[in-house]
Amino acid sequence: MNVEKAGMEDVDALVMMRLEYLREDFGKLGDRDADAIRTSLPAYFREHLGKDLIAYVIRQSGSIVSCAFLLIVMKPMSPAFMNGKTGIVMNVYTRPSFRKRGYAKRIMEALLKEAKEKALSVVELKATDSGYSLYRSVGFSDDPGQYHFMNWKNE
Repeated sequence: MNVEKAGMEDVDALVMMRLEYLREDFGKLGDRDADAIRTSLPAYFREHLGKDLIAYVIRQSGSIVSCAFLLIVMKPMSPAFMNGKTGIVMNVYTRPSFRKRGYAKRIMEALLKEAKEKALSVVELKATDSGYSLYRSVGFSDDPGQYHFMNWKNE
């Protein structure tokens, strides 16, 4: 099992992995949303992949069966991220028939090695209950800060 960085030749497969992840994460993904993602996401990947977005994958018989994205974000410096270089882990996903084989852990280890090489001050993620123990096992800890994770949506 080799962890690889995805390239431009993988854009279509990464779109499909993202859609599978979103369907599982949201329970149901409407046709309109799925079509919008399928149409727009390839351009995003072509612009960002290998620059501020790194996708790690594991293949079986030539097909991607597991992946994770590391989005690199520059922020104004603060004590929480002294050099301003931060990472956000997204889309950690393994197809159901390939789970419980250690694929996600291997991908996360490669992702965090890259984060160290790129001198990221901090790497953040939102963990589901099912992924929580995996992230703890590779060094993530709960944020004990006084802040609550919140978001605003432009609807």
